[in-house]
Amino acid sequence: MNKNALSIYKKAVTENFNFLKDAKNIQEAYLRAIPLADIGFLLPVCKAHKNDLELIRKFTAWRNENVQVYPTQFIATEESTSSWLDKRLLAVEDRMLFLVADMQGKILGHIGFNGCHNEGMLFEIDNVVRGVEGKEKGIFSVAIKALMEWARKTINVEGFYLRVMADNPHAINFYKKNGFEVEQHIPLVKEQNGDFVSYREAMPGEGSQQEFVRMAFKPSTQHIGEKLILTAGPSISAKEAVYSFDAALNGWNNNWSKYLTTFEKKFAEYVGVKYALATSSCTGALQIALMALDVGPGDEVIVPDQTWVATANAVRYTGAIPVFADIELDTWNIDANSVESLITPKTKAIMAVHMYGHPARMSNILAIAKKYNLKVVEDAAPAIGAEWQGQRCGSFGDFAAFSFQGAKLMVTGEGGMLVTNDDALYQKALKIWDQGRNPSRTFWIDADGVKFKMSNIQAALGLGQLERVDELIEMKRRIFSWYQEGLESVPGITLNKEVEGAKSIYWMSSLLLDKAMPISRDQLMQQLKARNVDSRPVFPAISQYPIWPRAQEAQPNALHVGSQAMNLPSGVCLSKDEVMYACQQIKEILKG
Repeated sequence: MNKNALSIYKKAVTENFNFLKDAKNIQEAYLRAIPLADIGFLLPVCKAHKNDLELIRKFTAWRNENVQVYPTQFIATEESTSSWLDKRLLAVEDRMLFLVADMQGKILGHIGFNGCHNEGMLFEIDNVVRGVEGKEKGIFSVAIKALMEWARKTINVEGFYLRVMADNPHAINFYKKNGFEVEQHIPLVKEQNGDFVSYREAMPGEGSQQEFVRMAFKPSTQHIGEKLILTAGPSISAKEAVYSFDAALNGWNNNWSKYLTTFEKKFAEYVGVKYALATSSCTGALQIALMALDVGPGDEVIVPDQTWVATANAVRYTGAIPVFADIELDTWNIDANSVESLITPKTKAIMAVHMYGHPARMSNILAIAKKYNLKVVEDAAPAIGAEWQGQRCGSFGDFAAFSFQGAKLMVTGEGGMLVTNDDALYQKALKIWDQGRNPSRTFWIDADGVKFKMSNIQAALGLGQLERVDELIEMKRRIFSWYQEGLESVPGITLNKEVEGAKSIYWMSSLLLDKAMPISRDQLMQQLKARNVDSRPVFPAISQYPIWPRAQEAQPNALHVGSQAMNLPSGVCLSKDEVMYACQQIKEILKG
């Protein structure tokens, strides 16, 4: 097991569970609830419930009515239940319990997770008890599936299992109907101390009086492919919902910038720079960067020929001329040798793009920039958390810009962030961002400026995403590893694997189709679409667009990648079965 992934997983479990448990009243609890289609909710058991005597009585009664299903058996009291809730549930980092509520809020039972801090990165389904019979038939089947989907889309969990007493066939049949399969029988030894009975796992050769049946979740794959598997899609947790609700309700007047300020501060800390300035888009952030660097009419800025149009458009918006450099075939990022060949006395800056979350070779770019005294701007739009030689993207250049557009790993709907380490450049950018306003004279404008600001509500969403970004990155990297597993040794394709010295976040898992293959990239995409696998072409060489102030021949590597490469379904919430379905379709199509 990857130690970094395990460490991030454990931290994600702790922080997500703590956030759910931290609700101090029923409104906060319902904001954190998991909806159960049109049938009810999973309401997290939280601090608000510590003194809820009615709930504690229910827990006590349900425990005693179902005592035979537990490995520890005793007569519970309200005092023992209250102590258990406080010390053995709320205080335990890797344990979480949800109330199963109907649409009117009536509590019908509970279900949860336990023992989630383990090297297998598995969640154990725990404490499944229906306390009220006859209401909302089928709600527990919906609940167990919704609970696992919530966990799978929120945390980089690897799977789910449960243990059930062997003499509980009703429960075993229920779990089988909901996708669980028996994987192990575990002999148990009974120990009794007065009225207290407990079962422990038997030692080798020791006689047993009971068995645990361990069951693992093996979801059916028969419906995969019935609807389109998309290329992108975010993971939104309760944290983002709660922060956004708070910003919408309270983020005005004296609190108008509460989330903006925190988001900017924490973003700068994450990237490893002094300053961050939230903007309405990455494009806007890039334009502010160029304006702050005094790039203007007559200047030239070297950009990669393989990127989204925004990189070069930001140059065009300042009146300067974008000059298109070729890319490396192994990273699809700007090639320092090509950059050097395009430098003229008018060259003012280099813009490096970290394509699809793979870092550019920044050491080479910085060396060229230093040699010719050029400024460097990183277009890190899809690269939050990516690293080059152990240093995070966004911390190399004079400026860097990030995107939180809805298809990115980290989203705020639309939005961006400008970052820098330079005190003077930050002040200059801040004034441009504020429409050229003189900070010492009210409503006085004495410089050029723009209106590319982010709202406080967007920043609330962004802060929630930022606080989960490491687990989201691990989920993206895992998706790429599944593609590697599924497409290993398939002739004619090359995946966009990270190069030595790089840590890619694999915002988009992508492949390059060999030109010698009997099928074109676009034909492959069309046939995949017919099998409900979405994809999208890698950007064409953008120098070919007719919008630039100076015409330029397209660069050969950019042309090649732009015509032969494509993005595969890469949404952070994809399951392994969905990725394997996509891999199988690719293999079948390429076989002909």
